[in-house]
Amino acid sequence: MAYRKTLVVNGEIYHVYNRSNGQQQIFLSAKDYQRAIDVFRFYQYDNPSLRFSFYNRLPQDQKAEFLENLYLNKPIVEIICFCLMPNHFHFLLKGVEGRGINQFMSNFQNSFAKYFNIKTNRTGSLFQQNFRAVRIESDEQLIHVSRYIHLNPMTAFLIKTIEELENYPWSSYSDYIRREKTYLRKDIILDSFRSIADYKKFVANQVDYQRKLDRIKHLILE
Repeated sequence: MAYRKTLVVNGEIYHVYNRSNGQQQIFLSAKDYQRAIDVFRFYQYDNPSLRFSFYNRLPQDQKAEFLENLYLNKPIVEIICFCLMPNHFHFLLKGVEGRGINQFMSNFQNSFAKYFNIKTNRTGSLFQQNFRAVRIESDEQLIHVSRYIHLNPMTAFLIKTIEELENYPWSSYSDYIRREKTYLRKDIILDSFRSIADYKKFVANQVDYQRKLDRIKHLILE
């Protein structure tokens, strides 16, 4: 039986990530990426009275009313940043209520896997059995991990330039530089910088190094 080496507890921040079994592509279209975002936004809050799949079948006006009431509940996690990639995902998360990160990840992965399996007529587990969770132990580690997460689309050469990264729709980077969405706890990162422009420079100056590291990481990581 698989077990988790890292104890995930509320009040701490973790780099949380997982990938598909066999590195199968799990986001086949913009609709799939948007579905994942809608699902994790939904399960960020405690005890929704409907599963996401049932909520998603409601008429639009009932969906809006349901979400308005759901957002009155306490969040079980704070989402600091995220990035969705073709066969994996990354989060920076802080558990705050209940089973926190464990509950959030279970709901998110199970819901998306059921959607994907039905859509593609497949069976079996979609994700590797245990998500990985690395505890953040310092402010320096925190900002470097946020940069690592936000640079993933460039590291994988999905996009070529830092300007394109600002418009990559499936991560929180565009939200950081434009302050668009309120559900992200961006202040936890941005408070370490004098301005958003300084954070942009911090991210941009690591692109080449991170790409080189990605090419050799199989030699230095287990």
